[in-house]
Parts: sequence; C-alpha cells; structure tokens
Amino acid sequence: MAKPETTVGQVLLARIEAQAKVLAGLDDAVRADEPDAVHRMRVACRRLRSALRTFRRLFTRGATDGLVADLRWLAGALGGARDREVLAARLAAQARELPAECDPERVAAALERWGEAAYREVWPEVVAALDSPRRRALGDALAALLADPPLRHRAARPAVAELSRVAAREQDRTAERVRTALAAGPEERDRALHEARKAAKRARYAGETAAPAVGARAERYAERMKAVQEVLGEHQDAVVAAATLAAHASASGEAFGYGVLYGRQLAAAEAARERLPGVWKRAGKRKLTRFG
Repeated sequence: MAKPETTVGQVLLARIEAQAKVLAGLDDAVRADEPDAVHRMRVACRRLRSALRTFRRLFTRGATDGLVADLRWLAGALGGARDREVLAARLAAQARELPAECDPERVAAALERWGEAAYREVWPEVVAALDSPRRRALGDALAALLADPPLRHRAARPAVAELSRVAAREQDRTAERVRTALAAGPEERDRALHEARKAAKRARYAGETAAPAVGARAERYAERMKAVQEVLGEHQDAVVAAATLAAHASASGEAFGYGVLYGRQLAAAEAARERLPGVWKRAGKRKLTRFG
C-alpha cells in the first residue's frame, strides 16, 4: 500500500516513465524483426496512450493531445504486421487440427504462405515509421513530459483514494459497453463487443497503473478486467479470422478446408459471447474498486 503522502501524480508518472523506457528500448529489436518485438512495442504504445487518456484530468488541458495522437499513429503502423502475423499463425495451427479429408497440411501451408506474404507487404511501413521524424519527436515529447510534467493541482491528491475513483469510473464505462453489446442485434453486435473489449483493456491498464501503489486489490481488479478483455478478444479474433477466410477462400485453392475453418470461427465467436455474462459478473463487482 502506498504511503499516505504518495500522490496520484507520482503514481501516474512512474507508470509513464516505465512504459516510455520499454518503448525506447525496442526500436532496434523491431528493426531486426526479433520475435515478439513488434507486439511488445505496440503494447507499450497502448499502455502509454491509455495512461494519458485515463488520467487526462491530471494534466493541463490539451497538454498531452499530441502525444496521444502520436502513440495511436505508431501503434497503428505496427498493427498491420502484427495482426497478420498472429492471424496466420492462429489459422495455420487450427488447420492442422482439421479432419484428414480436409488435407490439413495443405490448408495450413496455404495459410502460412498468405501470412508471410501479407506480413512482408506491410513490413516496410513499420520500418518507415521507426525511421520517421514523427517517431523521434514522440520520444522527445515523452522525455519532455517526464522532465517537466504539466500536472494540475489535482495530481497532488492522495493516490489510493484517487486511484479507486478512477477504477470505479473505468468499471462503469466498461459495464455500459458490455450491456450495450449484450443487447445489440446481429448487425451491431460485433462492433459493440469490440468497443467493450477496448473499454475492458483500458480498465485493466488503470488497475496495472494502480498496482505498485495499491498492491493486491488493484492486481485483482486488473486480473478480472483482463479476463473480460480476453474473452472479448477471443470473439474479435474469431470474427476477423472468419472474414479473412471468406475473403481468401476462392484464391487459396483450398476452399473446402477454408470453409470448415470458417464454421469453426463462427462457433468460437458464439462460445465467447456465451461466456461473457459470467466473466463480466466477476469483473463488475463494485468491491473490486475499493482499494483503500
């Protein structure tokens, strides 16, 4: 538990500094295309952006808008390569579990060829982003923020009470999106579930920010929100995979195998939707936000 004199501003700046170090240390690894480097850089971007947005009221108005936009841009530049890499690996692994009549190895090989070609198609965009003036300016802006934080007076409030309030707000925000998603019709459902996933991720990151100051209670909150994020992530992965299979089935030469995989994606999405209410019930308990 944080000392009484620890402020919420101190906790927030510690989070930003830690993630800024992660981000700064990954450029060479990403350029070398080291395993998982793109993913780690993208996550660091998301955690930084989430911290700046979730705790924006602690900063002077407009002081972090440029940083938020640049972090979104960099995460987006990294996303094309990462998303294709993960999707191809996921589908190839599932293809190898198909019945023999689907010729699983041929289907898996076709998916791996598509994934490799798609990855290499967007890889130059990743390198260009890292070498751009905007990337260098982003690093400079993070350093400037940490050297002279543009904090408002409210950042001097005691950490635990303020972190509890933020956790409750993010829990409420996620609850609203989960309710909307569960009530949505088929045409709006996938988008609504994706929005709920993003809200759960932001709530999880708020818990992670609080954890060094609060301890086990914030860790439990983050774990419950991570569980919601993961089940919604399973749904989103299945939706994207189904759309990709449908788009490439004809050209793949493996339309039958792709069709079987497509059906499995629909089943996986339905299973995730069925699990969501139970997972949210555990994450939506108000006592999780009482850090004090």
